[in-house]
Amino acid sequence: MSDSDGQSWLGQIAKAFRDGRGPALWVLGIGVGLVAGYATLALRLGISAVERGAFGVTEIHLASAASHLPAWRVILIPLAAGCVIAAMLWLGKRWNLSPDTRGKGVADVLEARAVNAGRIDLKSGLYSAIMSAISLGGGASAGREGPAVHLGATLASQFGKWLDMPARGSRILLACGAAAAVSASFNAPVAGALFAFEVVLGHYALRTIAPVASSSIVGALIVRHHFGQDPVFGLPEMAAASVWDFPAAAALGFAAAGLAIVFNRGAIFLPARLGQWMERMHLPVWLLPIPGGLLIGLIALIAPEILGVGYEATSNALRGEYAFQQLILFIVLKTLATVLSLGFRFAGGVFSPSMYLGAMLGAAFGIALSAILGEHTAGPAFFAVIGMGAVSGAVLGAPLSTTLIVFELTTSYEASVAVLLAVSLATVLSQSALGGSLFQLQVQRKGYDLSGGSSRLVLQTVRVRDVLVPLDDWGKSEIPDKTCVFEDDTLGRALGVLDAEQVDGAAVRQRTGEQAIIGWIAKADAQAAYARRLAEISEEEHR
Repeated sequence: MSDSDGQSWLGQIAKAFRDGRGPALWVLGIGVGLVAGYATLALRLGISAVERGAFGVTEIHLASAASHLPAWRVILIPLAAGCVIAAMLWLGKRWNLSPDTRGKGVADVLEARAVNAGRIDLKSGLYSAIMSAISLGGGASAGREGPAVHLGATLASQFGKWLDMPARGSRILLACGAAAAVSASFNAPVAGALFAFEVVLGHYALRTIAPVASSSIVGALIVRHHFGQDPVFGLPEMAAASVWDFPAAAALGFAAAGLAIVFNRGAIFLPARLGQWMERMHLPVWLLPIPGGLLIGLIALIAPEILGVGYEATSNALRGEYAFQQLILFIVLKTLATVLSLGFRFAGGVFSPSMYLGAMLGAAFGIALSAILGEHTAGPAFFAVIGMGAVSGAVLGAPLSTTLIVFELTTSYEASVAVLLAVSLATVLSQSALGGSLFQLQVQRKGYDLSGGSSRLVLQTVRVRDVLVPLDDWGKSEIPDKTCVFEDDTLGRALGVLDAEQVDGAAVRQRTGEQAIIGWIAKADAQAAYARRLAEISEEEHR
């Protein structure tokens, strides 16, 4: 083979990787799975290291250890973590590592997929992961899965950046990173892959199945190699479900919807309201973690079970170790502590807290049902598993993924069917009340409505500058400037202006300076661009 043939062969391989075609995309999925899986492992170890330094134990025994600590230390640890996070937010804003003064999570991955062509800034992603490890290790009531998904997606995004892949390939790699992170977090490869399709990509396409599946499997193999095959939660033997348990699971779905609505409203409302309050008081937002840490410490004096990720308390609830009154108390305090942690700008996610709340709600429901029906029900452990899937699925907007997580954790077909029934009701009811999942609502606050599908998203993401016809100095004098739009206006706003004014085109001005005319946008061109982008999205989602 000649040198030119060799160079041609290597060039074809490089182009296949760059275009994300066939086996090359599958190989990239494996590479992303390795990187994202080990990154998730590193995040877990980082959280454990901070916990060991602060509490003397890791997450497995955090609540038990905290209950034996003196009160001053229970308060001091989250307060100290809040001081560290406040300093990191200040430094992050100054160095442009955390310009919006908060940690990153799944919502940022959705935004990157929908708006930023699958690209995430590496420095801010790594910085956010460090903040998450300190926050969660220091007792903040939040989850580690959201930061893990963002970290995995951040590193996956770099593959696309280094290879200069088109947006479609970068979005697939983003899903691969998320799948590996979820798979490594729960030791659940099928659920990890489905989460990537259901939440991150928002569609299923033949081209994406192999790379996402391979990435998810690699993530699970990594965690099994280092931590063994034991599930995340210690699950007891569950009694067989009776005919009464499935209607009861539907009733639990209604209760899970109510809890998910309260939780999501708090997680959306408090961060926004606190930010507005700090602005009115002329105080920097990065100060918020300090009083937040104090509040979390005070709540932990009542119930140390709210600290950190909460896996120990969740496992205890699944094993039926709490009384009814304790379960209700933990639901109230964990909801409050998690909303406060997110509102006061600690870094973390909502996956673990939603599973915690669901397990507590389900266990309480099971105790009450057992008191009514006696031996004619499967018992609290069964309903704790159902509640865990129902609340988390409704909060995340991922009913199928959470059902599969339950199945992979329990290997119980009956429990999985009951979860599917409860989580379907809970998800429909909560999203009907709120207008979307928590992640969709968080992205919506940035001006992008993902709940309306591709047609609405195109109107929000394509800008006038992408469609305008630039004009030279001679042409400017010929443009009627009675109707004008700005170059950074969305396509939706431009079409709205053209329809309202009943004109076929408008002058395009700069937003800054003297707002000079720089071009012309024709209604026909705008509509053609809209149709063209919809066709591209349709091809991406179905091939």
